[in-house]
Amino acid sequence: MKNPFEAASSHWVRYSKYECRKTADGYEYVVPAKDAKPGVYDPLQDGQNLVLDALNVGMLSMNKASDAAVKSAVMDFVSRYGLLGLMTAIPTTPTFMDYEAVYLLKNQFIRDETMDTEKYLSLFLPFEKLQFTKKGTHWRWDVSERDMMALELTFHDKPEAQIMCFMREYGERYDWLVKQFKDWAFAFCSSYLYYRNSDALDEDTRAIYRQGMACFDGIAPTYHIELREKPTIVWDYHSLLLAVRMMLTFMLTDEKNNMKLCANCQKVFLASRPNALFCSQRCKDQHNAKKGRN
Repeated sequence: MKNPFEAASSHWVRYSKYECRKTADGYEYVVPAKDAKPGVYDPLQDGQNLVLDALNVGMLSMNKASDAAVKSAVMDFVSRYGLLGLMTAIPTTPTFMDYEAVYLLKNQFIRDETMDTEKYLSLFLPFEKLQFTKKGTHWRWDVSERDMMALELTFHDKPEAQIMCFMREYGERYDWLVKQFKDWAFAFCSSYLYYRNSDALDEDTRAIYRQGMACFDGIAPTYHIELREKPTIVWDYHSLLLAVRMMLTFMLTDEKNNMKLCANCQKVFLASRPNALFCSQRCKDQHNAKKGRN
């Protein structure tokens, strides 16, 4: 299958540094550090590694790694790629600012089907509020910091809520991030183990794996074509979450899918040959050493 992203482009924002901060009611958020600088990049240029890194954060959580190890992996991912853009991924449309309320897809974070817009925004602006007012479908917000004004100009053709995801005040709950990474890892394992152990599975176990994969769904992004050096597909991702989900979808369903789970460290990796069992020579040597001791 031809890689649908090899001639594709999209853009997202990441800050030079992130930190964890707790709200007064005890929720921990990942937010840009106060002195961090924003930068624009194209996540599709390294799409496979983006997906692998997301899966391996989730694998740590699934394998019950220490809290410190999971947090280190989450912060490393965010530092490399930015926050997931949960605020625009959960509603039925990223243009929710143009409606009287926010209408939500079925999701693992918020049970309400609708929410007041300002209440919804407060879930992602935990410490400092934007200069924002809304009445019915009419709203306005003001940006004063130079870096933030530059981002607004750069993404002027995107939904305003997406631009809000790039503001310094924006943050995402740490437990929600861990949950999302774990869900992606679970979807991968459901597919990988289903086919790896196909001959040995009873029907009840097969049904469990199918149910696990059935939970993996979402809204497909739109796209347009730009005439650059050559015709280029530009995907209109309004969240990094959606970009990861779609790239993972293509990787899972590729006829030449070479994602595997290391038999030693349980890390997801791209195998260079069909019978590969280990992500590195080091893991192979460690595995053989363990077998020798036993």
